[in-house]
Amino acid sequence: MKRPPNSVPSVITFSGNRRGMGDAEGADNCVAFLNRVKAQAEDKRVTICLELLNSKVNHKDYMFDHMAWGIDVVSRVNSPRVKILYDIYHAQIMDGDIVRTIRDHIQWIGHFHTGGNPGRHDIDESQELNYRFIAQAIVDLGFNGYLAHEYTPIEGSDPVAVLNKALETCDV
Repeated sequence: MKRPPNSVPSVITFSGNRRGMGDAEGADNCVAFLNRVKAQAEDKRVTICLELLNSKVNHKDYMFDHMAWGIDVVSRVNSPRVKILYDIYHAQIMDGDIVRTIRDHIQWIGHFHTGGNPGRHDIDESQELNYRFIAQAIVDLGFNGYLAHEYTPIEGSDPVAVLNKALETCDV
């Protein structure tokens, strides 16, 4: 069945904050919620993407801050329409080992975000990740979803030029 024009292929959702809750209880709550909505997502052919964020720098109390937690959740939900939004910037801060993680868990990933680290800026030689290598690994795995550049331009830079450089870097 072909997707109608102007339809939404995916939506982003969040695990929420810990607020004193343990990881196991948070995962159980997230699984329960996603199990309640997965049939609608499957019927509408919309992928729910649960976003990994870091709790070290930007989102101090966020629950889904390690890939293993998210894999546990989406594997228990076990729906082709419930995946992980693998935010490479956040993943680098929390777990590192980006390409191996992508290769080992591509079946659970529905969307990618990029952003330079440190600072969530440009994805160029001023930061610690080789995005050309990362993008090539994603392509080599046959991923056909979205990779979106989510960043904060450095003050004084030309945001359009930075975006064009990101497109050139990831166009493998």
